[in-house]
Amino acid sequence: MKMVQAIIRPERMDNIKKALEEKGFVAMSIIEITGRGEQKGITLEHRGKKVEVDTLPKIMLEIVVKDQEIDAIISTIRAAGRTGKFGDGKIFVLPVEMVAKVRTDEVWK
Repeated sequence: MKMVQAIIRPERMDNIKKALEEKGFVAMSIIEITGRGEQKGITLEHRGKKVEVDTLPKIMLEIVVKDQEIDAIISTIRAAGRTGKFGDGKIFVLPVEMVAKVRTDEVWK
C-alpha cells in the first residue's frame, strides 16, 4: 500500500475530487495548508500599498491506495488539477506498512 499526498490549488479541489470519485477513489483526507514553492508567493495591493504574500493557501489530499492503483490516481490528479502555471502542486508517494480500522479491528498489511 501507498499513501499519496497531493498538494494542490484550492480552486482545483472540486475538479480533482469529482475526477477521483469517478475513478472509484472516494476515501481521502482533505487538509487546508499554506506553503510556497517555485511560485515563491505573490504581490497583492492592500489599501494602496503593495504587500508581498510569502506563503499561499493550498489543499493537501491524503489517500491510501493499493500499489497497483498509484499510476491511475496520479494521472487523475494531474489531469484534473493542471492549469499549466506555477503553483499547480506536487504529488508525493510514501510507503504504508499497515492500516488498522478503528470500527472493525480489521488490519491490512
